[in-house]
Amino acid sequence: MSKKELRNLQLQSLKLIDYTAFQQKCFRIEQLLFESPEWMQSNTVAVTISKSPEVNTWNIIKRGWEEGKTVVVPKCLPKNHELVFFELQDFQQLEQSYFDLYEPDPDKSTVVHINAIELMIVPGLAFTEKGYRLGFGGGYYDRLLSTFSGLTMSLAFVEQMVDTLPIESFDIPVGTILTEKGRIDCD
Repeated sequence: MSKKELRNLQLQSLKLIDYTAFQQKCFRIEQLLFESPEWMQSNTVAVTISKSPEVNTWNIIKRGWEEGKTVVVPKCLPKNHELVFFELQDFQQLEQSYFDLYEPDPDKSTVVHINAIELMIVPGLAFTEKGYRLGFGGGYYDRLLSTFSGLTMSLAFVEQMVDTLPIESFDIPVGTILTEKGRIDCD
């Protein structure tokens, strides 16, 4: 099965999760994150602004603010397939952009260098227990993770866990995956 077919299959599977179950799963994953040593020890956390049917990150961002963390979110630069991270202090700093994603408005936000990020929450559609992931197809995080030295973690529903994925030489696994069923240490 091609990566494109796998992406479509995963998206269809995630859309079958009913609203109540989705909320419960997100809540459980949030709790596991907030109790994790990675979260507790990190002052600067990178996270995407989630879009359905991904694990909801809006509450995670709010909790980061409440705990005094520096929360940074990515902006896609499609021309170079790069991500630039900006500090997010308020949801009013967001604009709807590339692929209908919510991203920071550069005119309202401050750039944060990748070396300042201690914990990166990496998005994806499917994951193996070894930490390999199937992303959304742009290769943004594959490029980024090749130079990132901090902690990496992904948040996923059990429906997103698979036995195998097509792995390429440039794929870099995440260190930890949190699902509503628990923690998977991938290292």
